[in-house]
Amino acid sequence: MSIRSRLQQRAFADPREEAVVGVLLLAAEVNREVAERCQGEGITLDQYNVLRILRGAEPEGLPRCDIAARLISKAPDVTRMIDRLVRQGLVVRGWSTENRRLSIARITAEGLAVLTALDPAITAVSHSVAGRLPAGDLTQLVSSLDRLLP
Repeated sequence: MSIRSRLQQRAFADPREEAVVGVLLLAAEVNREVAERCQGEGITLDQYNVLRILRGAEPEGLPRCDIAARLISKAPDVTRMIDRLVRQGLVVRGWSTENRRLSIARITAEGLAVLTALDPAITAVSHSVAGRLPAGDLTQLVSSLDRLLP
């Protein structure tokens, strides 16, 4: 289904506008699907994103400012989000050995278990969406997206 038919729009003023609307439409659909999977594990899409980041930084963990810089969707209050993950037992906080004022968040075994439970569902979403394109087109898409990102 085309962007135009999906939105029941005859034309766009400019191909750039159509491209941006298409990216927004696809992002909204993927976010909705991933958020539904996350809800089944008792976390939000933003919390999934934090856990995903911390899994990649294991075992050292990361300070809040580094987590905030790596988020896909910029959250207004990363500290509160981490606090909720700590209360859920999915993240622990410790202190930097170099700077005792710097709080370091680390994913727990429970947090890893949540991600492990979500991995097949997230992979299925990725395959469902990206599987519509041949491998060469995916490589070109990633390259194009890299050039479009600010």
